[in-house]
Amino acid sequence: MTTLRREAALRGAHARRDTRLLQIQKLNEDGKRDIGKLTDRELWLIGTALHWAEGSKQNMRSPSAGIMFGNSDHRMLSVFLAWLHSQGIERKDIFVELYIHIERRKDTEKFKTWWSEKLDISIENLDRVYYKKGNPKTNRGNVTDLYHGLLRIKVRSSTTLNRQVNGWIEGIVASLGDRLMVGQTPLKR
Repeated sequence: MTTLRREAALRGAHARRDTRLLQIQKLNEDGKRDIGKLTDRELWLIGTALHWAEGSKQNMRSPSAGIMFGNSDHRMLSVFLAWLHSQGIERKDIFVELYIHIERRKDTEKFKTWWSEKLDISIENLDRVYYKKGNPKTNRGNVTDLYHGLLRIKVRSSTTLNRQVNGWIEGIVASLGDRLMVGQTPLKR
């Protein structure tokens, strides 16, 4: 390939990338406008669904589990904290644990500061740090500056709330009825 053709190909690639970035920016702005201001009920449903997806579950083997929620997306954690607040949970009853790949142990203080700033929590509340052993030959993609570990939120004395959440999940499933589909067939509950 000649230098001119290579440069032309690069210009085309950059132009396509710029177009995609502008499209993403527009869709993000449209999304903000489409959602608008959430009601208390919408936050309640969102928090319930987030917990259903990423939180601790009540089951026959563990009927006394409290609320635990873990994720690496600070925005999702912020929404979950807002949901906890809407459920009457006070900050003093919330504690957090930070999970970091052992290969990034040297970045612990940097990660604690990052989470403290993103979630407006005291750095002293990030005293529980766990190091995950990993495969040094891994192909993990989260080894860049975008990686800050995973934060787990735990709520003291929250077994009853976790049981309520389980009931709300059952309510969501029941309310959808025949609209729950697997392929073209209604889901059998």
